[in-house]
Amino acid sequence: APAAGRVYGRRWLVLLLFSLLGFSQGLVWNSWGPIQNSARLAFGFSGWGIAPLLQWNYAQAVTEPYGWDIALLVFWGPIGFVPCFFFMWLMDKKGLRVTVLLTSSLMVLGAGLRCVPVSDLELRKKLIHGGQLLNGLAGPTVTNAAPFLSTTWFSPDERATATAIASMLSYLGCAGAFLVGPLVVPSPNGTSSHLPLVSLSNTEHIKDRIEAVLYAEFGMVSLIFSAALAYFPSRPPFPPSVAAASQRLSYRRSFCRLLSNFRFLMIALAYAIPLGVFSGWSGVLDLILTPVHVSQVDAGWIGFWSIVGGCVVGIAMARFADFIRGMLKFILLLLLSGATLASTWFTLTCLTNVTHLPLTTATLYTSCILLGIFLNSSIPIFFELFVETVYPVPEGITCGVVTFLSNIFMGVLLFFLTFYHTEFSWFNWCLPGSCLLSLLLILCFRESYDRLYLDVVVSV
Repeated sequence: APAAGRVYGRRWLVLLLFSLLGFSQGLVWNSWGPIQNSARLAFGFSGWGIAPLLQWNYAQAVTEPYGWDIALLVFWGPIGFVPCFFFMWLMDKKGLRVTVLLTSSLMVLGAGLRCVPVSDLELRKKLIHGGQLLNGLAGPTVTNAAPFLSTTWFSPDERATATAIASMLSYLGCAGAFLVGPLVVPSPNGTSSHLPLVSLSNTEHIKDRIEAVLYAEFGMVSLIFSAALAYFPSRPPFPPSVAAASQRLSYRRSFCRLLSNFRFLMIALAYAIPLGVFSGWSGVLDLILTPVHVSQVDAGWIGFWSIVGGCVVGIAMARFADFIRGMLKFILLLLLSGATLASTWFTLTCLTNVTHLPLTTATLYTSCILLGIFLNSSIPIFFELFVETVYPVPEGITCGVVTFLSNIFMGVLLFFLTFYHTEFSWFNWCLPGSCLLSLLLILCFRESYDRLYLDVVVSV
């Protein structure tokens, strides 16, 4: 195709709109965790984050029969991945515009439901849960569509960078919630696990501030939806590369190809196991750090800096991968070696009575943040490697299968956690174990760049 190889300036606008969609989805998903004590007071939510799922006992069942609220608000995110194969099919058949508009309309509806001003608290809680579920349903698109968008709009020497920006921004939204919530919403005075009797005026003030956050998030999501409705084309008039113009496999043949491709299954596990374990571990970080006397606020800051650092390093690594092509395996080996060392350091530090390593806030901060940076920044590099390995399988389908797998690993881990929650050292050892396993899988993996070869050789 002689026209192949044209890029358009508007590709940056498309990337910006998609990235903002991902950012706001992450922000809305993580609204409640950082302000859980205030939310319990204002809306009568029950539960201490994920703790009620882990420390379930009969005494608590009597005193706190609905100890699931905050935990469930967080869980709607992973639950939203259940119909992920539908969204992948939609992207493959109808293109980016239809998928993005459906996704953003679900987010607008979800953010709107959380704002409905009803005085009945039970009904209000149901509306908030419904809103979080609708926002969770947007997860598959904002997570999986990045490589598809970068192939459709960007030239081969910008693809990894575009994938990194589009896929990292939803994580940045999650990190943003750690800042926004606690800055805007005051915490109840003298917060403890059993809330004190706080004055009515204070409760109303807290409720008003939470509603201000909900209205602001609704406004932001509505604005992005309006912009996408006004301008978000499925594809440019002419494709930016030979690969973007080429014919892809059908939906059914794609699944057969993926499930029968041993090399793909190897790197899919190399991605899904450590990232699934890390997601589950991050979700209960405050519980893991409580025995070593690190506060919930500190655990939140550790989560924040590891995500922000991961986004910065991830985009920098992707830029490097675009400059020097064919280095994806090497970059992943570096990042996973770093993750293995950082997670081993953290785990040994927590076993202070055995290893006698210095257990200070600084060492815990450093090891956790480094681990987050290494693992989070590997995500876009993995995505690009998946697409290169199984080309011409459509990008959305490839990444959908992999993120679905990592959500399964996270679910399995949290399921085990409900039984073995008195002592966390086994959970800490899962981290270096999963990183090491991933490192070995990538070492044995034979990389190939089928899509890049097509672009470089056929274009010439």
